[in-house]
Amino acid sequence: MGNMLASYMTTDSLSARAELIGRQRQYFDRVLGARPVPSDIRLRPTDLGGVPALEITSTRAAPQVPMLWLHGGGYVAGSPRSALPPAAELARVARVRLLSVDYRLAPEHPFPAAAVDALTAYRAFATEVGAAPFAVGGESAGGGLALALLVAARDAGLPLPDAAVVFSPLVDLTMSGDSMATKASVDPILTRAALKASVRSYLGTAPPTRPGASPLFADLRGLPPLLVQVGSSEILLDDAVRFAARAAAADVAIELQVQPEMTHVYQARGPDVPSAAESLRLASNFLQRRLGTSA
Repeated sequence: MGNMLASYMTTDSLSARAELIGRQRQYFDRVLGARPVPSDIRLRPTDLGGVPALEITSTRAAPQVPMLWLHGGGYVAGSPRSALPPAAELARVARVRLLSVDYRLAPEHPFPAAAVDALTAYRAFATEVGAAPFAVGGESAGGGLALALLVAARDAGLPLPDAAVVFSPLVDLTMSGDSMATKASVDPILTRAALKASVRSYLGTAPPTRPGASPLFADLRGLPPLLVQVGSSEILLDDAVRFAARAAAADVAIELQVQPEMTHVYQARGPDVPSAAESLRLASNFLQRRLGTSA
């Protein structure tokens, strides 16, 4: 994946951008989407307010608290199926009934299409859940989208979740964090050039500092308790660190957990990798405390 993303373009050619986005989608669908589903994981296609979604549950876990999830893929690729590993592992360890939203992708559907889909799905999800505890989360671009969703839900006067968990969130589409350069040599998965191409396709004519696209620049007051996990060997390290600092300054209860020498969305590597297993356990503990459940 690193080599594929490293070759992702910086050219202004629309045809070249389309071709490379097509390659990225093929990678997500044919390589990531083809991975075997663990025997205890059950998948059920569904929808939330007309937005397609995939329900992910584990037969090892019952009862299960509902959790809305937003997948990664740089806003131009990915799906609930191709991004299954981190979501399925969290569903298993934290005993949650996870609903992964299949939001629209750029460049066919630029900003704010993904944000609109996320909020539409959230409205239906919150209505379905009612007064019961629930959580929200996501990984990579989906992690940033989940944080932007919390701001949008707050501004719309909707009930907020009891907790949110994000893995390696992309929260700054200006890509101004120092780790974009300082961690480039140790990140085998993401490159600034790859992110730049994805971001340009997603934003269209919208400015990168728009809070709905870059939650780092949003008013974060009143958000629910947050857990942010990130690896120290990824270029999005400073996205997580700066967001945690801004959330803390806005009096949000936030926990930042940095795993040494881990790369982008390392939780997807599962229980056989000690650092991934530890982070999943910590995420489960966080959700238990905030949702009043046990696992």
